[in-house]
Amino acid sequence: MKHWFKSVRVLSLVAVCALGASAQSVDFNMLKNPPKDSWPGFHGDYSGRRHSALTQIHTGNVQNMTVTWTFQTGQTQPIKATPILVDGILYFTMPDNIWAIDARTGHTIWHYTAPPNKAFHIGQRGVSILKDKLYYMSSDAHAMALDAKTGKVLWDVVVADSNKGQWSTMSPLIVGNHVIVGASGDFDNLQGFIRSLDPDTGATQWNWVATDPVGTKGKTTGGNVWMTGTYDPDLHLMYWGTGNPTPVLNGKPRPGDNLYTCSIVALDPDTGTLKWAFQPSPHDTHDWDAVEIPVLADVDFKGQKRKVLMQASRNGYFFVIDRTNGKSLVTAPFGPVNWSKGVDERGEPIPDPEKEPAPDGRLIAPDEGGMTNFRSPSFDPKTGLFIVSASPSYSVYFSKPADGAYGWAGADYGVWSKGVLEAIDYRTGKIRWSHELGRRAGSGVLTTEGGLTFSGDADGNFLGLDTATGKTLWHSGTGGNISSTPITYELDGKQVVLMSSGGVLYAWTLPGTPSAATKGTSTKKAAK
Repeated sequence: MKHWFKSVRVLSLVAVCALGASAQSVDFNMLKNPPKDSWPGFHGDYSGRRHSALTQIHTGNVQNMTVTWTFQTGQTQPIKATPILVDGILYFTMPDNIWAIDARTGHTIWHYTAPPNKAFHIGQRGVSILKDKLYYMSSDAHAMALDAKTGKVLWDVVVADSNKGQWSTMSPLIVGNHVIVGASGDFDNLQGFIRSLDPDTGATQWNWVATDPVGTKGKTTGGNVWMTGTYDPDLHLMYWGTGNPTPVLNGKPRPGDNLYTCSIVALDPDTGTLKWAFQPSPHDTHDWDAVEIPVLADVDFKGQKRKVLMQASRNGYFFVIDRTNGKSLVTAPFGPVNWSKGVDERGEPIPDPEKEPAPDGRLIAPDEGGMTNFRSPSFDPKTGLFIVSASPSYSVYFSKPADGAYGWAGADYGVWSKGVLEAIDYRTGKIRWSHELGRRAGSGVLTTEGGLTFSGDADGNFLGLDTATGKTLWHSGTGGNISSTPITYELDGKQVVLMSSGGVLYAWTLPGTPSAATKGTSTKKAAK
């Protein structure tokens, strides 16, 4: 069903008119090099590092942060989206809802509401922007373009069939003249894909599929994508993590490694051609998608300059890969892992057949939720620390022969888990510090050149830590469910840290007028 009939409320005509001309500036060059007064994509920039060069808020003054405005969505679900910011306008989403709000005041400019649908409303992670159009994936797996000035729907195309158990939560990736999308769904045996759409019309430009067609004998289905990939403009390659195979917990009908499920794939954005693949979880039988963010950085590794890709994967392993060719540099667990027999010459874990789900149960670490999951990590190049919201855990996995070769084909029952922020040295995979979070948390991580790490815990506390040590420097309780990742930007000379809890956005700044004393920080302060 096409989404042509929508509800759009325009509440600030002046702000809408002001947006009209300025939104045209969102081109490919801006997405590659975002100015400090913007956050134009899901990750901020293409690298996925979620590291800001801003220093006005730093280790010496973060304790003075105060709320400058809040925005209430009135929704019962928590915000899972990363807002994007362009020309002083914040755009963010919840299932079946998009808001455009004034970033200086938190006042609504327009609000789009989708018509009712029966798709799985597990969450929504945000919109993307190019020129004057926003791009959005609806819960029932439609890709849509909206006018950024008004919220009017310009085109609407079906990406996947929600009646077959597919849905969408992702923020599209914009690369050049391509809007890159995918869809989720592993309750049924479905073929995963990554698709490029024309930004002006929604027409399919190319389609890459992760697995063979449904029904191919002896072959798996799955490999769905549901988190936004990253992109290297110099190599002109984009990197995506793919989801688990199906049937999920029964591996017998699908022998072998089950490429390209639970894989990191490098694709040409112009053609969809696969350049290389690395598989964090060969022949996965525990629902450990490898869709966790592939973070890109140019670093010194053993005395050589290397273009690397880093991923803290759901299966409990941290990977550092040469992103020019997919070759492994580091593979190391970042918590309890008992499902593999070690690591092979490619740097990929070797599954232990004795740890596959069985009718009488198998105790496995980590659990089905994974050592990490959708929570965005951050990489601080100054300290060399990859900081991730982790969850050491155990679960008992069962296979259910009656389910056969279809869908979930089993069950898991959690035994124990906790939440912890971990700072991993990218050179070795060793954990340099950890910060206890209590229960498993839902917040991602943001780092800044001011020496700060921002995140949240499971009890609704916003946290500001010293990146070098993990020490708490600031916190604020909200009582809500933190399920998104903080962002930061500068407006009118003031750095803002934007966080969400429950259905509320919070904008934090330093009090008073910006001055020479707060606009920056000394090298000594930042290093403390």
